[in-house]
Amino acid sequence: MSVHEVSLIGRQTIAEGTVAFRLSRPDGFVFQAGQAISLELIAPPAEDGEGSRSFSIVSAPFEQDLVVATRMRASAFKRALMALPDGAGIRIDGPFGELTLEGAGRPAVFIAGGIGITPFISMLRQAVHEASPQRLFLAYSNRRPEDAAYLEELQELAQRNPRFRLAATMTGMGKSAREWGGERSHVDAEQLRRLVGELAAPIYYLVGPPAMVDAMQGTLAAAGIAAEQIRSEAFYGY
Repeated sequence: MSVHEVSLIGRQTIAEGTVAFRLSRPDGFVFQAGQAISLELIAPPAEDGEGSRSFSIVSAPFEQDLVVATRMRASAFKRALMALPDGAGIRIDGPFGELTLEGAGRPAVFIAGGIGITPFISMLRQAVHEASPQRLFLAYSNRRPEDAAYLEELQELAQRNPRFRLAATMTGMGKSAREWGGERSHVDAEQLRRLVGELAAPIYYLVGPPAMVDAMQGTLAAAGIAAEQIRSEAFYGY
């Protein structure tokens, strides 16, 4: 890992209560899709000793800038980050993390809850860019469409990449003001079978809230998926 000082280029609301921050990319900064960086605010620093936070990189390795995204919780760090003007300096450390694609000849199944989608956006963009032959599947769970960051982009990627299949589900539509014609249940073994087909062959990648990751590990184990086929990580920026 290495430390760099970068600039905040801008920010964009990508879902209700969720913001993406675009940063300048240092010369020679190399990372793998799925990795993360640590952000440290320089001036002014965050209050209460919250000096830095780690975030998955949303942007793909081929892209010019670095992008991270987070739910805007009422923490001192996130309040300070949101208040920064464009052009402000931010110190980054990284990249780090081992939640990267492996075994290009083997299917990969991504299971994401909420803002846990961020490392998979980087992987999927890179796969399209490289015209990768790897079969990729994504089960993406949110409470409402309003909460589903990058959903429209994912739907477009599924149209552009014949090797990628998407199954999005909304579990709290009673609190949504939008229409939704897709799945409404929590991700389970049956939903994964409809998406993937044969469950035994792929490698599974789980990113989301701890309770969701724990539940999915149990679901996969009950479906006969060996532990060595499962990669999981407490996701960054929740």
